[in-house]
Amino acid sequence: MYIVGVDLGGTEIKTGLVSKDKGIIKKVALPTEAHLGQEKVVENIVETIKMVSEGVENKIEAIGIGSPGSIDRDHGIVRYSPNLPFNNFELAHHISEKVKVPTFVENDANAFTLGEWYFGSAQGMKHFVALTLGTGIGGGVVSHGILITGRDGIGAELGHVIVDPDGPLCGCGSRGCIEAIASARNTARWAKEFSVKIPENKVVELAGGIDKIESKHVFEALKSGDYVAKLVVEKVTDALARAIANYVHIFNPELIVIGGGMSKAGNALIKPIEEKISLYIMPSFRGTFKILPSALVEDAGILGASAAAMYHTR
Repeated sequence: MYIVGVDLGGTEIKTGLVSKDKGIIKKVALPTEAHLGQEKVVENIVETIKMVSEGVENKIEAIGIGSPGSIDRDHGIVRYSPNLPFNNFELAHHISEKVKVPTFVENDANAFTLGEWYFGSAQGMKHFVALTLGTGIGGGVVSHGILITGRDGIGAELGHVIVDPDGPLCGCGSRGCIEAIASARNTARWAKEFSVKIPENKVVELAGGIDKIESKHVFEALKSGDYVAKLVVEKVTDALARAIANYVHIFNPELIVIGGGMSKAGNALIKPIEEKISLYIMPSFRGTFKILPSALVEDAGILGASAAAMYHTR
C-alpha cells in the first residue's frame, strides 16, 4: 500500500508516490497556476496525483497535502495562504471527492516536522524541534510523541521568536524575529548590505553581482575564508544559536533538526551554532541535545506531506 504526498507551493506542485518502507517511488511536478484560481489549482493537484498513482490506484491508502498558510487540519481547510487563491477553502474535501481517497491537509512547516519524524533525522524520537530555513523560517515541535499545534492549531511559530528587539522589521510586524535575521532571504540581504561597503569579495564574484546574491553564495564563499561571508555567517549563526537556546529551554528536546535550502551548508552552518549556543543556555541543558541537518532536503516537502497523512491516520 502507498501514500501520496503533495508539496503544494505558490509556484509549483511536487507530488510523490511514497512507500512507508522505501520512501519515494515516483515523483512529478507541475506549475501551480495559482493566478488561474481555486479550480485550476485543484485540477493541477489531481493531475499530479493521477500521474504518480498510475497502475496502483487501488493501493493508495491516503493523500497528504502540505500547504503554506493557516490550516484547519481537522477539517482539511486552508483558512488563508498568502500565495494561493484559498480563503476558508475545503481543500481536502475537493481532492478526496475527485480521487476517492481520504485526504489530509497540514501546514507545510508541520509537515516538514512530521517528515523528519517518519523518514528523516528524527526517526524514533519523542522530543525534537524541526526548523526550516527558507524564504522565511518555519518549524514544528514534537513533545512526548505528539505534534504540538496549540489551541487553534497555529502554534509553534518558531520563526517569530525575537532574538534582537532592536533588530530589523519582520513581515509579521515585530522587530528582530529570527526570521528577519537568519532566513535564507535575509542571509542574502546581509551579504548584499555588507557588499555595498566591501564590494570586492568572493560572495559577489560567485553570484555575478550584488543583486544576484543568494544564501548559497555566502556559504560557498566561506570555504575560501572570504571576509564578507564570515561576517554574514557570524551574524546569522549567532541569531540562530539564541533562538535555538530558547527552544531548548522551553521544550527540552533531544534533537534540533535544521532543514530548508540553507541546511545544505552542513557543518558550515551547524558547527558555528553549536559553538555559540553554550553562551545562551543554562548549564543543566548542556549535552542534552544535538543539532543535525535535515536528512530529506529536496524531498522534504513530499515526504512531509506523506508523513502528515500517516500521522493523521495512525
